[in-house]
Amino acid sequence: MKRLFLILALVVTFASCNKGGVKLGAEADSLAYVIGLNVGKSLLQMDSTLNVDVVCTAIKEAYTGQEKMSFEEAKIYYLRQMNYTKYERFKLYEERFLADLAKSDRTYVRTKSGITYKITELGDQQNLPSYQRDTIAIRYRITRQDGTEIYSSYERADTTRNALSKYIVGLQENLKMVGKGGKFTAWIPSQLAYGAGGNEEMGIEPNSTLCFEVEVLEVDHYRKRR
Repeated sequence: MKRLFLILALVVTFASCNKGGVKLGAEADSLAYVIGLNVGKSLLQMDSTLNVDVVCTAIKEAYTGQEKMSFEEAKIYYLRQMNYTKYERFKLYEERFLADLAKSDRTYVRTKSGITYKITELGDQQNLPSYQRDTIAIRYRITRQDGTEIYSSYERADTTRNALSKYIVGLQENLKMVGKGGKFTAWIPSQLAYGAGGNEEMGIEPNSTLCFEVEVLEVDHYRKRR
C-alpha cells in the first residue's frame, strides 16, 4: 500500500503538479523524471481512468498536513473499493461467459444458481443420491476456461469417494441428478466452487470458473446402512 502511494506521488508530481513543464537541467531531476515516466506507464496499465488532478491535490494536502482522511482510513477505503470493483468486473465477465456458452451449445442447461451443465448419461435413476450423508464415488476432470487441465483422476487411475455434503456446492447440485453410471459436464461459477480463496494445493486461482467432467461410479445410501 505504501508503495502504491509512492507511485502515485511520483506520477502526479511529474505529470500533473508541474503543469508548466519540467526542466531537466539537474541530473537528479532528469533521473527523477525518467523514474516518473516508467511509473506513469505502469499506472496507466493499472487504471487509465485515474483523476491525476485529485491525486495531486491529495499529495499537496499531505505535505501541508491538511489531509481529509488518515493514511489508515485511506488504506481501508482503497482496499474496499479495489476488491469490490475487481469482483464486480469478474462477475460480469463470468456471467457473460456462461450465458454465451449456453447460447452457443443448446445441449447445456443453466440452473437458477448459475451452473451451466449437460448430462451425457443419466445413469440409474432408481439410485439417485438425495441425502447429504449418501456416499458417492466419482472420477472427474477439472479444466479452466482456457481449456488447461487442473486435475484428472483418470490419469491417476484414482477414485474419489465422499459424502454428498463434502463435495463443493456446485457439484452437489448436479450429483443429485444422476445415478450410478451417470456422466455430466458442468461449468461451475466461482462462488459455488472454490470462491475468492481458490485452492492453492490444487492450483486453483481465486475466483475461478471451472469445468467439471464427472462420472458417477457408485451411490451408497446412508439410510440403507443404518
